[in-house]
Amino acid sequence: MALRVVYPPSCVGCGQATGEPHTLCGRCWAGIRFIERPFCERLGTPFAVDLGMSLVSPAAMADPPVYGRARAVARYDETARTLVHRLKYSDRLDLAQALGSMMARTGAELAAECDVVVPVPLHRWRLWWRRYNQAMELARHVARLNGRPVEPELLARVKRTAPQVGLSRSQRGDNLQGAFRVPEAARPRLKGRRVLLVDDVLTTGATANAAARALLRGGAAAVDMLTFARVVQES
Repeated sequence: MALRVVYPPSCVGCGQATGEPHTLCGRCWAGIRFIERPFCERLGTPFAVDLGMSLVSPAAMADPPVYGRARAVARYDETARTLVHRLKYSDRLDLAQALGSMMARTGAELAAECDVVVPVPLHRWRLWWRRYNQAMELARHVARLNGRPVEPELLARVKRTAPQVGLSRSQRGDNLQGAFRVPEAARPRLKGRRVLLVDDVLTTGATANAAARALLRGGAAAVDMLTFARVVQES
């Protein structure tokens, strides 16, 4: 009889031994800069000072997003970037459960008010090349842990866009013009529903705005945004 080797649980970030599977070790956990209140109620960006009340940042008032509210687990810095890149580019699907679990907790308030969870879609050629959509893998865990359905077919990416990396804010917006659409067959199921849109990272907000705009035009009552990480401009 062949012997089966059982390996101890390891950190999904660095591979160090941990007490439970699909978790982070203490070192990786300590490297994540979590976003906690006080933060802007629209953008989810942290405030330096707690004024004891819910506030909207000047940036959100000057340039309101298309989506209603955004929440993210962490700042998009070294540790968060490493985790996202491993999930996105290195076939590390085991990371989706760990990151998705953190997102489910961070976005619990938004999930409680939504009717359906929708991942930001990839264009079919990029999905063929990458073989999976990291946003869908994260959305699956967010939806399951919050008791909500996940319906990726409610939003399609119909335009093959250039990579967003290295583009300015205005260039990102132009690049995503007309990129998303609600399929005609999905409109009756979307109409009047509150959507929680899920992605891995929020940078300038161009992708989130373009996807949210398409969902609202397609009949959604409201759209909120949940990501694992987001870029935060340090003051």
